[in-house]
Amino acid sequence: MNPSFSPLALAVALALVVPPALAQDAGGDARTTLDTLIVTGTRVADRTVAESTAPIDIITPEALEATGTVELATALSRAVPSLNFPRPAISDGSDAVRPAQLRGLAPDHVLVLVNGKRYHPGALVNVNGTQGRGSSPVDLNSIPISAIARVEVLRDGASAQYGSDAIAGVINVVLKGSDSGGGVTATVGQYSAGDGRQYQLGADAGFALGADGFIHFAAQGGHQDQTDRARPFIGTPTPSSAPLGEVVQRYGDPEVDNGSFSYNAEYAVIDDLAFYSYGIFTKREVLSNGFYRPAGDSRNIPEIYPDGFLPQIYNESEDVGLVAGLRATTAGGTDVDFSYAYGHNELSFDVRNSLNRSMGLDSPTDFYAGALELKQHVLNLDFNKLLDWGLAYPLTLSYGAEWRGEQFTQSPGEPASYINGGVLLPGDAPAPSGSQVFPGFRPSDSGSFDRHSFSFYAGLEGDLTDRLSLGVAARYEDYSDFGDTTTGKVTARYAFTDRVALRGTVSTGFHAPSLQQQFYQTTSTNFIGGVPFDIATFRTNHPAAIALGAEPLKAEESTNYSLGLVLQPIDDLYVTIDAYRIEVDDRITLSENLVSTPVREYLNANGFPAVAGGRYFTNAIDTTTDGVDVVATYGWTLANSTLDLTTGYNYNKTSIDKVAPNPPALEAIDPDAVRFGRLELGRFEVGAPRDKFFLGGTWNVGAFSLGATATRYGEFSVLNADPARDQTFDPKWTLDLAATYRLDSWEFTVGGDNVLNEYPDEVIFANSSSGQLPYSSSSPFGFNGAYAYARIGYKW
Repeated sequence: MNPSFSPLALAVALALVVPPALAQDAGGDARTTLDTLIVTGTRVADRTVAESTAPIDIITPEALEATGTVELATALSRAVPSLNFPRPAISDGSDAVRPAQLRGLAPDHVLVLVNGKRYHPGALVNVNGTQGRGSSPVDLNSIPISAIARVEVLRDGASAQYGSDAIAGVINVVLKGSDSGGGVTATVGQYSAGDGRQYQLGADAGFALGADGFIHFAAQGGHQDQTDRARPFIGTPTPSSAPLGEVVQRYGDPEVDNGSFSYNAEYAVIDDLAFYSYGIFTKREVLSNGFYRPAGDSRNIPEIYPDGFLPQIYNESEDVGLVAGLRATTAGGTDVDFSYAYGHNELSFDVRNSLNRSMGLDSPTDFYAGALELKQHVLNLDFNKLLDWGLAYPLTLSYGAEWRGEQFTQSPGEPASYINGGVLLPGDAPAPSGSQVFPGFRPSDSGSFDRHSFSFYAGLEGDLTDRLSLGVAARYEDYSDFGDTTTGKVTARYAFTDRVALRGTVSTGFHAPSLQQQFYQTTSTNFIGGVPFDIATFRTNHPAAIALGAEPLKAEESTNYSLGLVLQPIDDLYVTIDAYRIEVDDRITLSENLVSTPVREYLNANGFPAVAGGRYFTNAIDTTTDGVDVVATYGWTLANSTLDLTTGYNYNKTSIDKVAPNPPALEAIDPDAVRFGRLELGRFEVGAPRDKFFLGGTWNVGAFSLGATATRYGEFSVLNADPARDQTFDPKWTLDLAATYRLDSWEFTVGGDNVLNEYPDEVIFANSSSGQLPYSSSSPFGFNGAYAYARIGYKW
């Protein structure tokens, strides 16, 4: 048997043993959700979830609010089986902007839309040792849950329809858009360990704009205390070690303050012409922690910190998303949509409770370390027209054009954050430069970089007969920085009966290298034999990077195959089984640090006397991802109550097909150089859970609702440069419970996430920083333990 079909066979077997009790979204009614008109992955105006030619999930506001979280990415990870959202810690900016993965691929392989329009990515590029290292994705948590009417998750490649990034799928956030109604919700909660206290307040309200339009406002704000699961140092204490019996490290979620405001509006100017607009404004302040510097550490100045110090990073992230457009219907029946979208994210870095050791007693303890900024402008002109070719139903012809302009800016920190002040360490050894935990961006690292792209697309889809639906799409894109690319997609669905249908897609896709991946640069100074050398994350066009074999980045290219079954064995039971294969060539990755003695000596002798080595982004890996998604929903009406059930399962395996050999330039310098080590290769193949299963349900009786969701996270592994330190973490179960009482327009909820207080396996001692960091930050459900919350809401 062809191996690519083995996940489908597994899924069919699973579906056959799923009893009718295993179904339905814990937060919504399946009988309503399946009839919801979708706007993601199709241009047909009356297509529903049940009729979709590709797998798509509808996540309702009730499902997003079914747990204690107020983060969109966390809520989606609990509702979508193939979404992985770990909670990294001590990883610089990735603590503040955590990356999410769909189907085990890179975080920036998911395209995010809001009301069907491209949403801007974040300015951060993840360069530390986390899942998604090297990616620059959208910050999903910049979109407030209080503003959301539903989320459509298309689990299929869609670059031919939407352009770059839609390799793993598309997440389309649909904002609330009524001219009446609204509500206010207050939530408080805390972890069973006694920390991580949270409070959040959300509100939304809709208003009519005369008789021809509406505007809907939403706001959300709150605070989250940090969590800490660090432990005391274990070992023989020395002057440069942490003290015994005292927790000095902090390890967990950061402290967060957040506030968001949004609007969504539409107004009919005249018949067949409407103006629409939305805006999202979010500010988030995040305080995270680095590694503790003991009192006797040579990096400490005892006169400033007699007990040592724990440096902290304070990130301030500001997001703005604005869209304005006109929607019209011509006399010939063509729908026209012209829109402009603006997106902006700025992420600043401040270092607190730290010092620049090389400045001695003159060192400040707080530093401004610089900022990253990303701006995006998008113009779209889209056309849709029904074509009557004498078939059973009209076909939908769609075509259009898009212009996109992007700008990435990296701003330097204050001089004290990066300079070397010349003060020596004990023994007259040179001191490291810059603020500790995060050296500031230097003027030589900084700059502003931009590009633009044009694209043209066309698609034709519809129902050829009562049973057969077909669709084709193609897209051409031309980028000012790396060239052009063409993608295509073919979809089909055949209904054997009203209860059994087969669907499939074949598509090609691409992910354009982001400006951050091309131009982000940061430099630190290391002293080798008393001589200062720069070690950098180089831009790909930096002469030193080129000397080490760096080449201009090109687009990642993918081929997606999907084959699925849509089943309705009995009334109100709905099962989808979708197997997929995603082949991605030329994946953009961040190399290892190239800092061997041959590398340093070569650079020093060939025009780079102050450079000891570094790393850079490169297209060097080909991968294949095989998997299967199974989703079943069931709505059961009892005598005086209803029981809505859902189950979801994802199996996902990524294999590395090829690692490009070292470029000739690097091979000539150091034949033993390793551009990609075991840690990074492990993140691709085994760093995310191999599978994930959940079963949830909501029982509604009178004014009461009781909800429960059990989730099993499969095993994952963390590899190490030393194979003896490799570790595989066992599967774990979590259980979420909630109870709601409704009184008129009021709702009162008490609940708990992970009520059984489950933790991931502890890491082996060799990986625990002498016992201080007991858990892996790759854990798919974090390592905070049980969380209890209460919520009060009022709706009108």
